[in-house]
Amino acid sequence: MSESGHSQPGMYGPGRRRRRRRGDRDVGPPGQNLSGPSRDREYQPRERRDGSEEPPGPLIQKTPIILAKPPAERAKPTQNVPPSGGPVLEKPIMLMKARDDGGKPGTAPEAAAQSPGAGPSKLEREGQRPTQPVYQIQNRGMGGSATSTAVDPLVGQAKLIPPEKMKHSIKLVDDQMNWCDNAMEYLRDQTDMLVVGVIGLQGTGKSTIMSLLSANTPEEDSRGYVFRAQTQEIKERGGNQSTGVDFFITQERVIFLDTQPILSPSILDHLINNDRKLPPEYNLPHTYVEMQSLQIAAFLFTVCHVVIVVQDWFTDINLYRFLQSAEMLKPSTPSACHDSSGSSGKDDGAEYYPHIVFVQNKARRDDFCPKNMKNMHTVVDKLMAHSHLKYKGTLSMLDCSIFPGLRPDYLESEINMFLLPIQETEEDHLTKAGLGTYPLFSLLPGYKGHPTFSTMVSKLRSQILAMPRCQLSHTILTEKNWFHYAARIWDGVKKSSALSEYSRLLC
Repeated sequence: MSESGHSQPGMYGPGRRRRRRRGDRDVGPPGQNLSGPSRDREYQPRERRDGSEEPPGPLIQKTPIILAKPPAERAKPTQNVPPSGGPVLEKPIMLMKARDDGGKPGTAPEAAAQSPGAGPSKLEREGQRPTQPVYQIQNRGMGGSATSTAVDPLVGQAKLIPPEKMKHSIKLVDDQMNWCDNAMEYLRDQTDMLVVGVIGLQGTGKSTIMSLLSANTPEEDSRGYVFRAQTQEIKERGGNQSTGVDFFITQERVIFLDTQPILSPSILDHLINNDRKLPPEYNLPHTYVEMQSLQIAAFLFTVCHVVIVVQDWFTDINLYRFLQSAEMLKPSTPSACHDSSGSSGKDDGAEYYPHIVFVQNKARRDDFCPKNMKNMHTVVDKLMAHSHLKYKGTLSMLDCSIFPGLRPDYLESEINMFLLPIQETEEDHLTKAGLGTYPLFSLLPGYKGHPTFSTMVSKLRSQILAMPRCQLSHTILTEKNWFHYAARIWDGVKKSSALSEYSRLLC
């Protein structure tokens, strides 16, 4: 029998064996023995708590083997690490790649490496909701070229803020016929716009009509109009107020283009008296003035949806000859709009032509007589019979309740013509009403035969803004794209060989 008693287990009763089992359950830290120094060297645990045998070897190797995970579980997290050994990608970037790939077959290897496992799918479900709206705002309309980077929400909201409101017009083409880039800061990347231009002789009221159609009312002071009108001093010396092309855009995204008078005698007088140098291709001043007018008219016929022709008396035959010459010299621009309902009835093909509206400004009371109005429509229809411009079918005075007693088919050939009476102040009404009347009726306005000037301007504005908006070119243009398109058209009009040949014929 040895001193430890292990070779003779029979000397110990069942109680000793029970105490040994309790001792096994209460074993302290490794290397500590409560039975004395002699048993500390020979201590070898035979059983574990789960009943399995402990592997032989030094005690220092027991801890990593027990705490380590099985090989199958240790291999799963390493699949999410990129091959380059870098950190795991962030949630928004993983989400964007998942949305671009769409989980369809044939995706990129990086996206296929992230899809297996429960970890990436959980991250995708958690990060999809907050980042999806920003992704849609930034990449709307970009198709497959959309990038997969996350976008700052402040940047997306800044693009939705409307631009600054214009308070006065700015130059699109200066008095030297050079293009200006000042209007670019007021334009947006949207396609719902209407471009309205105006041409007319000197002193017909072009700037006043454009101001009333855009941002002003007849009750306001004319000195505060967005397009400056002629002052009394300029009228007395026979000068012109507008030069080049002026630009103004409203909050409703309607672009108004006011132009200098066509065939202006004041511009011709300025060229002659100031000895201004003419371009080498023009020998005579009157030829240069006429070519400037044709350039502006051809430019408006190309870049505008609606062109308003203003005249203050009926009618000047030379004005219609000028319109036909400008139409002939207009640059060829293909258009996707094949609607010819407003033209003269001929097939225009793919060539673009704008809508023409004839505004008879400063109309007298006799002009509002139904018989005289019918004669005016007949004359203009015959003068424009061979034109491709859309001069009929899109504007009607009979639909404005101006003539409630007339039938809608009273005008057999109704063209786009609108009459505006003389703009009179309240003092003028009282003065004219008081002359030759009894005191009882001295304060009542006299019979005019037409609605007030403010009412007529409001009805004209409603019909102008309701004009069809055909595509100006074969592609849909935004406001900024229209600006670059107009710049190219203006440069092409100035260098047009057809205009050069026409100027040689005039000389």
